[in-house]
Amino acid sequence: MRRVVITGIGLVTPLAGNREASWSRLVEGRSGAQKIDKFDTDDLPCKIAAQVPWTSGRGGGEGDPDAFDPETVGSAKERRRLSEFIIYGMGAAAEAIADSGWTPQTDEEKNRTGVLIGSGIGGLPEIAETTLTMEAGGPRKVSPFFIPSALINLCSGQVSIKYGFKGPNHSVVTACATGAHAIGDSARLIQHGDADVMVAGGAEGALCRLAVAGFAAAKALTTSYNDEPEKASRPYDKGRDGFLFGEGAGVLILEEYEHAKARGAKIYAEVLGYGLSGDAHHITAPADDGDGGYRAMEMALNHAGLKPEDIDYVNTHGTSTPLGDEIEVRAIERLFGDAVKGLSLSSTKSSIGHLLGAAGAVEGAFTALAISNKMIPPTLNLEDPSFESEIDLTPLKAKARDIKYALSNSFGFGGTNAALVLGRVDD
Repeated sequence: MRRVVITGIGLVTPLAGNREASWSRLVEGRSGAQKIDKFDTDDLPCKIAAQVPWTSGRGGGEGDPDAFDPETVGSAKERRRLSEFIIYGMGAAAEAIADSGWTPQTDEEKNRTGVLIGSGIGGLPEIAETTLTMEAGGPRKVSPFFIPSALINLCSGQVSIKYGFKGPNHSVVTACATGAHAIGDSARLIQHGDADVMVAGGAEGALCRLAVAGFAAAKALTTSYNDEPEKASRPYDKGRDGFLFGEGAGVLILEEYEHAKARGAKIYAEVLGYGLSGDAHHITAPADDGDGGYRAMEMALNHAGLKPEDIDYVNTHGTSTPLGDEIEVRAIERLFGDAVKGLSLSSTKSSIGHLLGAAGAVEGAFTALAISNKMIPPTLNLEDPSFESEIDLTPLKAKARDIKYALSNSFGFGGTNAALVLGRVDD
């Protein structure tokens, strides 16, 4: 089977509009949580989120040199034809492609380069706004760009068109497991010879009144920290009461190892294993024994040819919900057995909130950066754990550690699960 490595990373997160600042702020223990400034929240039970900081000032980005600059994606006129999830995805893709140094010139090189960027909800804000527009002004007021701006696969399509990548042009929609599935599926396309390079990841820009109202109605969102946003996302802590809504994108350049080696590309990590499963249990809640997540992790380890004791670090799904956090940890304990004593774990959602369909991609990127930088990001706000465990949950502060192998988990509504095993490339 062909080997697959990560040669480029692009990030647009609630911490910053680029990879370096997002990573450095993550390990510094900073939070991207804040009061929502995109729309009125007076009648909403949740008034906070983890917004992407924009250079225009939205999301607290005014004066921040590392805020997201939408002009890098296109002019204001061009952006009006795009949903925010596409804007974020294109921004992250541009950084990842530049970081990788891969600029295909020949038709064959372009034919062997594909794009697979998914989203959990896609253009929900545009759907909500266009519905109101049509109700108020009739069908003639509906933009001809409405459908292309809302379709989830159009993020992949826009990136493919912009760069002339003619390989597999694909997408995936598996709720909050989307980003991890996109990376795993892209790796398999390379392993099976369908492409040499894949632009892979997830993007989400679904923060709007309708989305907040919907998730709040499902009792999924945090509502107890509206006056203290930075304390809202607190995985494993007794005070957790739901996830913090987030937005952004993560894009990785996946490349066949010999292809990357031949052109002298830098390598962050290798994609060694990929596991996926279904709970077949409930539309939103995991099974009490975490069986689905357990089997996804087990499959990923088997594909990687590794044992639980080989894993140094797990970037968990850890959304800060009362039910899911402990179930995931117990599944890890069951799979790892005595090996949990040497394991470190953290939830980076404590810093950036839950990016839904982008979460698995951003967390996959953070896992690769943890390996290459020998640093485990912290679990913020973990002041009073709600359960006992022998696992090091990396509370409050980042921790230096030489990581050879790491696992990243992502689970989604509908009982869909994905796990990725990444490893250091020593040769």
